Amino acid sequence: MRVLWQPGHERNPRGGLLNSYACGLMPIVTRFAPSPTGHLHIGGARSALFCWAFARKNGGRFMLRIEDTDAARSSLESARGIIEDLHWLGIVNDLGPYIARDGSIGQHDWDAASGRPPVGEFFQAKRVPIYNQYLEQLVRAGRAYPAFESNEEIEAQRKAAVAAKQTYRYPRPSEIEYGKFNAALEARWRRALAGERHVVRFAAPHEEIVVHDQVLGDVKYAPGEMDDFVIRKADGFPIYHFAVVIDDETMGVTHVMRAQEHLNNTPRHVALQKALGFRTPFYAHMPLIINMDNSKMSKRDKAKFARKAAKDAMAKDRSITAATLAPAAGIDEKLLAQFLAGENDSLEVAQPLARYFKLALPEIEVWDFRQNGYLPEAITNFVALLGWNPGLKTPDGKDLEKFDMKFLAEHFGIERIGKTSSKFDRAKLLSFNADAINALPDEEFAARWRAWCEEFESDFAKAVGPSEGRWLALARAVKPRAKTLRDGVRASAFLLRSDAARDFDPAAIEKNLKANGGQGLGLLRTVEERLGSLAPAEWTPALIHSLIEQVGQQAGTGMGPVSQAIRVAISGAAVSPPLGESLAVLGPVSAMARIRTCLEQQAV
Repeated sequence: MRVLWQPGHERNPRGGLLNSYACGLMPIVTRFAPSPTGHLHIGGARSALFCWAFARKNGGRFMLRIEDTDAARSSLESARGIIEDLHWLGIVNDLGPYIARDGSIGQHDWDAASGRPPVGEFFQAKRVPIYNQYLEQLVRAGRAYPAFESNEEIEAQRKAAVAAKQTYRYPRPSEIEYGKFNAALEARWRRALAGERHVVRFAAPHEEIVVHDQVLGDVKYAPGEMDDFVIRKADGFPIYHFAVVIDDETMGVTHVMRAQEHLNNTPRHVALQKALGFRTPFYAHMPLIINMDNSKMSKRDKAKFARKAAKDAMAKDRSITAATLAPAAGIDEKLLAQFLAGENDSLEVAQPLARYFKLALPEIEVWDFRQNGYLPEAITNFVALLGWNPGLKTPDGKDLEKFDMKFLAEHFGIERIGKTSSKFDRAKLLSFNADAINALPDEEFAARWRAWCEEFESDFAKAVGPSEGRWLALARAVKPRAKTLRDGVRASAFLLRSDAARDFDPAAIEKNLKANGGQGLGLLRTVEERLGSLAPAEWTPALIHSLIEQVGQQAGTGMGPVSQAIRVAISGAAVSPPLGESLAVLGPVSAMARIRTCLEQQAV
């Protein structure tokens, strides 16, 4: 029987409960706790994946918690998007919010068999009364106090410290006695309860804080390094550091696994845990994910990319200015000028610039990869290798890199997480995705490609139509060369071309139809005649391929010149998927109309 931890259980030197997990006294619980301020960053996906895998490996629970106390930046729409991104990746939580079949957001909570009381709410904004109870506990213990300075007063103190070339530290009021609820503190608390504008600050201990980290080892912070930081804002919402400590305790989180950028926050959390009499979870801070140029992989990369493209274009063509570019790209001129000056990194500017200059912004969030046609299994496989490896070899002696979620859940361990930053190699991810696509059976690829097209390329999906046979024929044609699902659409763009279109590539016409005394045109006339003799039931990829091959043999040119002439006719250029499948998907009416349009234009 699993027993819920109790305050007062023996602690071990590593900062957790003494052998409690190994002895089965409490279930392992990991958590992923994003702020709903946008789409899920790929680094957040890695954190969630590792938390999920560790819980699965150890028979525990993986929790999703939404940290939405920043009311100005948080939104329910972003929370929904994060949940959908996680589930798309296959990272499904045991506890916390989920999207129900009717589209509403439901919650998985502890059930009666777990021996735990229900959590109730997994959105922090709905847990404020709980935080206030613990905050009052700290105040009455002399470990927190209201502070009434205005923002202007704090800023003046900060500027004075800078002028004196000192690091600013909030000065604890002299009447506050550490660890005592004296008359002065009681008077401050009455002022706060009466509604006077204030924040609440934690009275930081003057002692060494040691973080026992499962990846980095012991990380020590000297006495006096921590100042009296705010734990509740003037708007009544808790600061992240306070809320996360309360939630980890009350929700039963045993292992906190997150990126190393959070390491400097952890001493504050440990200090708060001690002040509240809480246990300290196991901590494991994972290496950062960086770009190939060693810069941090950030959402701002999109803005940096678009800004550079715009500035490069302006340097080459002096007629391009903020004043001319703004209306052309559909952007507010003032906002664009600020963007170009680096005063904002707004996606409302970056995305229109990318469209205007026909650029693909770098994928940073899971949604970016999803809409660009990556498979979730390729992403989770690749992301799992950012800072972790299974330590196994393939039969030919190479490091094992290709595996699925089941393998990860069976083999993941904190002990194999590295300490150094991990480079996000986009070329390698693209290779992983291409391999994943090519490993799919044709029927599964066709179904998944179709579903993706219906979501992200609806015009193309309508052009292919509802026929499963057409999707399968086209899927077989594009799959061998497709590194992403979007590549399949690019390769099949000829389907969106009008049957009456006459905008043929002049170079392709010259090379494939007019060269050698109009050889290609003659071959195309022969193809028109032969295809026209086929009955609708004979319009299949295999039979069309055989017919084209015969035309080439009989003309003594081989299949190549015949194929290129047909490609120009049906696509306007000399590129298309294999012609048997391409013509079969177009169908006899559309294919013959395009060939005749081409012949008619060249006859003029």
